[in-house]
Amino acid sequence: MKTERTIYFDYQASTPVDPVVLQEMLPFFHESFANPHAANHAAGWEADAAFREAQDRLAKLIGCDADEIIFTSGATESNNLAILGLRGNVATTKRNIIVTTSIEHKSVLDPCRVMKEEYDSKFTICQVDRCGRLDLDHLESLLSDQVMLLTIGAVNGEIGTIQYFKEIYSLASRFGVLVHLDGAQMPLASDMSDACRHADMISLSGHKMYGPKGIGCLFIRRDLQRQIVPLVFGGGQQNGLRSGTLPVPLCVGMGAAADLLGRVPDERASVRSLTRKLWQELRKLGHEIVLNGAPIDERHPGNMNVRFPGFEAEEILSALQPDLAISTGSACTSGTMEPSHVLRGIGLTEDQARSALRFSLGRLTTEDEIARAAELVDKTLKRLEFAGLKQNA
Repeated sequence: MKTERTIYFDYQASTPVDPVVLQEMLPFFHESFANPHAANHAAGWEADAAFREAQDRLAKLIGCDADEIIFTSGATESNNLAILGLRGNVATTKRNIIVTTSIEHKSVLDPCRVMKEEYDSKFTICQVDRCGRLDLDHLESLLSDQVMLLTIGAVNGEIGTIQYFKEIYSLASRFGVLVHLDGAQMPLASDMSDACRHADMISLSGHKMYGPKGIGCLFIRRDLQRQIVPLVFGGGQQNGLRSGTLPVPLCVGMGAAADLLGRVPDERASVRSLTRKLWQELRKLGHEIVLNGAPIDERHPGNMNVRFPGFEAEEILSALQPDLAISTGSACTSGTMEPSHVLRGIGLTEDQARSALRFSLGRLTTEDEIARAAELVDKTLKRLEFAGLKQNA
């Protein structure tokens, strides 16, 4: 996908709104614009029906019931609600430990810290291997009847690791531990049709699946909902779990994006083929290149996190502008100068982490763009090396 002269290879940061999705959203900005909670007139009923259809579509995506879908502003809020929503349990049960990993998104790690600092909970870190997968033996050693929650990313946003979430849920269930999946990257990476059978809560984000920004949802198992303390109080909408007037156009857009995913069954295979081609093209250039994380065929189909030993990723990225949009990691943390906590968490040194870049491809990526991107990377590395900006690896 080109945005004017820029080749866009940053789909894991944000996807474009699919034209089909946009067309479904438009009428709810200027035609059917009523408040969906206005229960006394037909215009409100129409808006409410649109919201409920969006709920149904998202429920179908993961195999749950519509009333188990709670709309939020995005995966960050969903993750916060899943974790901080259990704060009431700390004082009323003996379970006060949260288990997570060091490679999670900040919207998982930071609420865990808040639970520890403000609500007397504890959190402990499960080890991961060089690919970022949970060490199941270590996980089993951490689980007990004092553990309240296991919260992990089903698919890592930086290195594309797909967790064995079915096995993880089976293990956690033996100890009565709740499982929350940060599923923001999951819809484009793996089949989710029965995901709700392998988690108690799942966070999703509209703009990671060709829907609009500013909308997400949290699947909360029906019998668990009464244990969740809301973050937002007010009118008591959405079973009292997330008050506020629902943004119907955004809900419709996210629902349409979920529905569209189910109608493009071979998309993951085609995107993986493109990622494999990019990996091959970059390896042909003659520059040293190392893949971070799992093999190409065992990760998010569009993800390729690599490092170019001897080069600083920030220098490569800067030199590629405005021709190629890639990233040094999660868009939520790449504005910092610290090396990626995800890459450090899978065992890379600080220097290795600083040389890593994430290429992420998607629905609109073309083979011509891959050829052009490889050419741009080649020219950039040669230019940096000529300028004396390559260090001994």
